[in-house]
Amino acid sequence: MIWQEIDTHISKVTNQKFQSYQHLSVSGGCINQGYAVSDGKLTYFVKLNQASQTEMFAAEMLGLQQMYKTNTIRVPQPLCWGTTGNSSYIVLEWLEMTDGNSKSWQKMGCNLAAMHKTISNQDFGWKMNNTIGSTPQINTWKSDWIEFYTQHRLGYQFQLAKQRGGHFPLQDKLIASIPKLLADHQIQPALVHGDLWGGNAGFTIDGEPVIFDPATYFGDREVDIAMTELFGGFPPSFYQGYQEIFPLDEGYEKRKTLYNLYHILNHFNLFGGGYASQANQMIERILQNV
Repeated sequence: MIWQEIDTHISKVTNQKFQSYQHLSVSGGCINQGYAVSDGKLTYFVKLNQASQTEMFAAEMLGLQQMYKTNTIRVPQPLCWGTTGNSSYIVLEWLEMTDGNSKSWQKMGCNLAAMHKTISNQDFGWKMNNTIGSTPQINTWKSDWIEFYTQHRLGYQFQLAKQRGGHFPLQDKLIASIPKLLADHQIQPALVHGDLWGGNAGFTIDGEPVIFDPATYFGDREVDIAMTELFGGFPPSFYQGYQEIFPLDEGYEKRKTLYNLYHILNHFNLFGGGYASQANQMIERILQNV
């Protein structure tokens, strides 16, 4: 029944009859079930989750649409989302993916830099809250980036961490230091992916760079570049391409740890374990730059 309803929705938005007979399980990220759904001629990528997660897919669709409309970097084109029975779903363009080479990674850097030149006229934030992993991400508009990042990013994660029993003895000192850490940094509210690690980037078989699974908002563009360095880093050609189009500001090397602390705190809130000690080490390192 679930596939019949999704087929009907696809048929409606594409104005083309679609009746799937093949539903192959593929990776759908850390928290979703993913399927390659085909009628023998056309294939779509479908992600499923519990019905309670429908707003997550609504936000993903809006984020992909916004990035798609910039005409800068390829994202899977979103078709539709909805709820059927106990499940929520999102349907995306199916892209055959492969590994990149130095040239295609450089192009990804160039294309991301072009997307980061999309600036909001509504300050920092986004049109709705979304998720970072399965954690709510608060995007209420703020005119000041320091206030936005302090409250909606680190402050919110620290609140969740406290509920989980996390102990961060230098938390208050860190929060108090953020205005000084960012004081000399001129920040524009750029359209960012928001969750740009290696698992959310890839290449089509033609070598075209693709980013997906966004946690979109308007913020400091450096949050995306910082996260690319967090879990192993992207190849050097990616950073070369980015710098060619939109060079990073002086002081990025100091700010990137502050920005990546958000993701490590989120990993603690999602998975626990050693992420608390990693976060505390990062806090100490950040405070050395104050």
